[in-house]
Amino acid sequence: MNLSQVAYSKHPIQNSGIEEEMHIREFAAKIPDHLAIIMAESGETLTYKELNDRSNKVAQFFRSQGLKVGDHVAFLLENHVRFFEICWAAQRAGLYYTAVSSRLSADEAAYIINDCGAQLFITSFHKSNLAQELNSKIPETKTHLMLDGCIEGFQSYEDAIAPFPIEPIVDECEGADMLYSSGTTGKPKGVKPIEIGNPIGSEDNLYDVLKNLYGFDSNVMYLSPAPLYHAAPLRYNMRVQRFGGTCVIMENFDAETYLKLVEKFKITHSQLVPTMFIRMLKLPDDKRLSYDVSSLKVAIHAAAPCPKKIKYQMMDWWGPKLHEYYGGTEGNGYCTVSPEEWLDHPGTVGRAVIGNVHIVNEEDKDVPTGEVGTIYFSDGKEFTYHNDPIRTAENYNSKGWSTLGDVGYLDDDNFLYLTDRKSYMIISGGVNIYPQEIEDLLITHPKVYDVAVFGIPNEDFGEEIKAVVQPIFMEDASQNLEAELISFCRENISRIKCPKSIDFEQELPRHPTGKLYKRLLKDKYWADHQTRII
Repeated sequence: MNLSQVAYSKHPIQNSGIEEEMHIREFAAKIPDHLAIIMAESGETLTYKELNDRSNKVAQFFRSQGLKVGDHVAFLLENHVRFFEICWAAQRAGLYYTAVSSRLSADEAAYIINDCGAQLFITSFHKSNLAQELNSKIPETKTHLMLDGCIEGFQSYEDAIAPFPIEPIVDECEGADMLYSSGTTGKPKGVKPIEIGNPIGSEDNLYDVLKNLYGFDSNVMYLSPAPLYHAAPLRYNMRVQRFGGTCVIMENFDAETYLKLVEKFKITHSQLVPTMFIRMLKLPDDKRLSYDVSSLKVAIHAAAPCPKKIKYQMMDWWGPKLHEYYGGTEGNGYCTVSPEEWLDHPGTVGRAVIGNVHIVNEEDKDVPTGEVGTIYFSDGKEFTYHNDPIRTAENYNSKGWSTLGDVGYLDDDNFLYLTDRKSYMIISGGVNIYPQEIEDLLITHPKVYDVAVFGIPNEDFGEEIKAVVQPIFMEDASQNLEAELISFCRENISRIKCPKSIDFEQELPRHPTGKLYKRLLKDKYWADHQTRII
């Protein structure tokens, strides 16, 4: 179905309580023609009946291939209208499913597909060049399917599922995603949930958080601007569909297009990353302020700490609608902060609503309030890194608490503040320096579009601070701009934290979710050094 063929209206039933059903099969029965998915650029849509029927056919096909509860499938797709029918098919068939980044190389994608033990792999004709390279690199994956066309070595997805009925499989139960970290600090790690095979509609912590904290219900119009293979977009869109809401999926993020879509679809909820805020704020005011964003009730952001100045600017523009959270693919804990709480505690990422937060030193002891240490969660969800017991053990301490490797502190009201990732810490002359504060300052300079700060070799101090800047206009890149930016830092933060030098790049290596591949920048500065110890 195409959007041009559908007269969009508000959710046809309100205040009915059906949002508690927590599964698309209920909405397919009660509101079959309501739109579950709208693709923003192409206008393609799926109703709840179409999504339910298609996912049933795919689940039937999975069973025909011998896939049983606890088995594994993987897929590598762009943001595609059929993405979620595959997720729901695996979810209702009790399978683990791994969404693979569509921007990886063949070797990187093959590593994930082989590591997760996928017995079935799905991709699209749009990714056929990558798929062709992949085909011989995943020999243990028995079935290879392709959407929207076919190349040698792949079977048509559409033809494969066509013969199967739209009735549910007889042994429906809940599956689970098994997603991989994006690999910014080494090889990706597969996060394997412990629970699988529970009855359909079982208790769901994230569902409860979205309902109780952010007001998700059956009337949600949710704008999703990020790649769907990433944990937060995949999980949040799946939960919107558990409420019976509508997901508007951007094929690719563009700052002005995002604002157009908020106005066009009267978006009520969305999730973004700070980089997206920065891109929108750097639009010319005549464009930025020309769109009506008043329908937005909740804008959720995460993935990286948001610079305080940027968040103040966003709240001045959108009002007190920005809700922030801290968590990871591992799901071991979840902190959240409302706009009002953040204004009382500027810079915080919130208080724990899943698990309990501890700030721990190198001896596994809690540190005093306000002191920086490694962030651990207790009493949260357990996780393991698939096929990697050593890395799993490294993320748990002697008390059984787990960490994502981040560093921060708590205030007197137990609000958490992130300082940085432990692995990004710069040690210069024996002093620990965290790049996040420097990056948060430099990004606010009117001539800076993007920035990365990290340590490079220094014979006397071990490391010195380097900034790499993507200027708004590359023609501004010069020694004069370098001096201007260093002076800007010295006017606002301690000299010990200021970059000693600044290089300029046309574009920084950022993941579409906003995560910076700092390792790719750092490696060229450390290429002649065997270790990080000088």
